[in-house]
Amino acid sequence: MEENRIPEETEEKSGGKDFIRTIIEEDLAAGKNGGRIHTRFPPEPNGYLHIGHAKAIVTNYGIAEDYGGKYNLRFDDTNPVKEETEYVNSMIEDIRWLGYDWEDRLFYASDYFEQLFEYALTLIKEDKAYVDSLSAQEIREYRGTLTKPGKDSPYRNRSREENLELFLRIRNGEFEEGAHVLRAKIDMASPNLNMRDPTLYRIRKAHHIRTGDTWCIYPMYDFAHSLSDAIEGITHSLCDISFENHRPLYDWFIENLPVPAAPRQIEFARLNITYTILHKRKLRRLVEEGHVTGWDDPRMPTLSGLRRRGYTPEAIKSFIKAVGLSKVESMVDHALLEYHLREDLNARSPRVMAVLKPLKVVITNWPTGKVEMVPAVNNPEDPASGTRLIPFSKEIYIEQDDFMEDPPKKYFRLSPGREIRLKHAYYIRCDEVIKDPDTGCIRELRCTYDPESRGGMTPDGRKVRGTSHWVSVEHAVPAEVRIYDHLFTKPDPENTGEGEEFIDFFNTDSLTVLTDCRVEPGLRDAKPGTTCQFLRQGYFCPDSKDSSPDHLVFNRTVGMRDTWAKIQKKK
Repeated sequence: MEENRIPEETEEKSGGKDFIRTIIEEDLAAGKNGGRIHTRFPPEPNGYLHIGHAKAIVTNYGIAEDYGGKYNLRFDDTNPVKEETEYVNSMIEDIRWLGYDWEDRLFYASDYFEQLFEYALTLIKEDKAYVDSLSAQEIREYRGTLTKPGKDSPYRNRSREENLELFLRIRNGEFEEGAHVLRAKIDMASPNLNMRDPTLYRIRKAHHIRTGDTWCIYPMYDFAHSLSDAIEGITHSLCDISFENHRPLYDWFIENLPVPAAPRQIEFARLNITYTILHKRKLRRLVEEGHVTGWDDPRMPTLSGLRRRGYTPEAIKSFIKAVGLSKVESMVDHALLEYHLREDLNARSPRVMAVLKPLKVVITNWPTGKVEMVPAVNNPEDPASGTRLIPFSKEIYIEQDDFMEDPPKKYFRLSPGREIRLKHAYYIRCDEVIKDPDTGCIRELRCTYDPESRGGMTPDGRKVRGTSHWVSVEHAVPAEVRIYDHLFTKPDPENTGEGEEFIDFFNTDSLTVLTDCRVEPGLRDAKPGTTCQFLRQGYFCPDSKDSSPDHLVFNRTVGMRDTWAKIQKKK
């Protein structure tokens, strides 16, 4: 895998086609499938969708849309031990959130269980499948290795009659789990391990989320996946590169069974992002071991987690398009994702003021009890967004970091005897520092304001280099703010050394909670699903689970610093 790949301008942007669209157009020109294009996204409901799945969704749906085709959503519900209705519902919600609609084409592999069973019987009758009674460990041993061919099971030459009888008895529930499996009879000496008599069915005496206890045997993924595609009339089965070695088996099932269609499998590189894990099994471990609060924890790369954090579908799709489609596995810098997120949020997010670590400022020459409503532009990127009025009073909060008692050179914020500009308001000068007599910590600042400096203009034309955001003490609304960092400390947490595993690189500082923040009063009614820019702090959104008018909780979606723009400038 290429390390920290910085994608070039994609071919699609320059008017060209990626390799999959080139194949699609060649098939259309050749008249294949009667000119139809039909794709699908077939997730297994054993966890939540993540941003890697979004690449598959965007690719499958985008191609169907580009060529006037159809798009199916099909759940691969073939393993009742790991699948839950919760996961089905979350996936439906996530895909709809991305903006995609499968119309009336929502399917499940379990819709085809009877047909798949009949296909298995056909293979047995044609002596292309057999019931194997080896244990799982023995099957692995007989399978061989990449350098050593496998060897035939002693049960491989059972008669068709015996195989049929056993397989029907298996379906009837006469045997315990692990007693038998059904295997395809292909080639135990094949250089491709997937072709060495792969398992087609195994016994699972578990309750299924849709079929209940009707079945006690369930098809394996490769068998159900290819044949479900064929049953649905899929023309192009688009999947990630990990299935490339499975393609010969996919084609074998299509070629050896009387299916109504012959889909073409095409593989593309998976999405890999620095400081991120994109495997459901490993994300499940983070949830189950309590490293995160759930699948929708805003630190998680799941679509529900990203949505809760304030990501937008538009930003995710723009990022995926920028990464492009290829067959080469690469590592994409997380900064590129953040770049596309900022580009989207910058255009749509109102600017507001919030003080995360408050320091009280008393303006001594401001009349007691006076409140002035100062106008503020909502979003300079969107003139139509208009302005709002913010209360300004004798006592305000500024950021603790915006004051330094003994500043170094080139420090332009507030310090004793120095002036700064308050955003949208006046110039103030620090005259006195009030400290706690017991701790010596700064308790408040005493300042004076220049009445002639409203809006940053003065009659004498003087200017200051420092500008601070602020909120009125009297009118500020308390809030909790959650700041997120990368979930892992290592750029490629899956590339571990001897004795290491990905969990060793979990970032224990990936969440910082600030409980004493103050925000301007208009944010009291902020709704989940909306994002705003806290001036100089980044982009934030109300937490969809924990925030309420009585207890505001804001998640930082992304900070202001744009490392990707800096990377691009250096190139």
